[in-house]
Amino acid sequence: MTGGAPDFEEFVAAHGPRLLRVAWLLTGDAHQAEDLLQTVLARVWPKWRRIAHGNPEAYVRKAMVHTHASWWRRRWRGEVPHGELPDRAGPEDAFEAVHLERSLAAAVRSLPVRQRAVVVLRYFEDLSVEETARVLGCRPGTVKSQAAKALRVLRDRLSALEPMGEGEPSGRR
Repeated sequence: MTGGAPDFEEFVAAHGPRLLRVAWLLTGDAHQAEDLLQTVLARVWPKWRRIAHGNPEAYVRKAMVHTHASWWRRRWRGEVPHGELPDRAGPEDAFEAVHLERSLAAAVRSLPVRQRAVVVLRYFEDLSVEETARVLGCRPGTVKSQAAKALRVLRDRLSALEPMGEGEPSGRR
């Protein structure tokens, strides 16, 4: 440590796994998440002395959200290949948890960039409304409205999934 600020290497070692998780939640792809985190860390490193004395984790998280949004805007979103899902393999599907996790990840990835960032920061990173607003550079009311819209979309998409088994309640009333 130099003058109370963590060295860049110490910061990456301590916060890297958590930041990589945020990157994965934003991108939905392990390779893109690594690229996103490496790109942001490469941009942050020359400014490290200035950044290190504030809240470097929040700075890097905000840079990841902005970088991902710019990547997302440039990406071509034309045809998306889809395969037919196989029939269920019996009364108790051993892979139901994986299916649900992938369905949730796909539903989160399908959200607009701003809503996805709000969901990731609020519910996966457990930031407060105010912290999320600071990271995204918007007002707390915007975070609340974007979260409400995103949760409504996620709820609708996930409720459309096939129920666990025949005759089981779907959990909705």
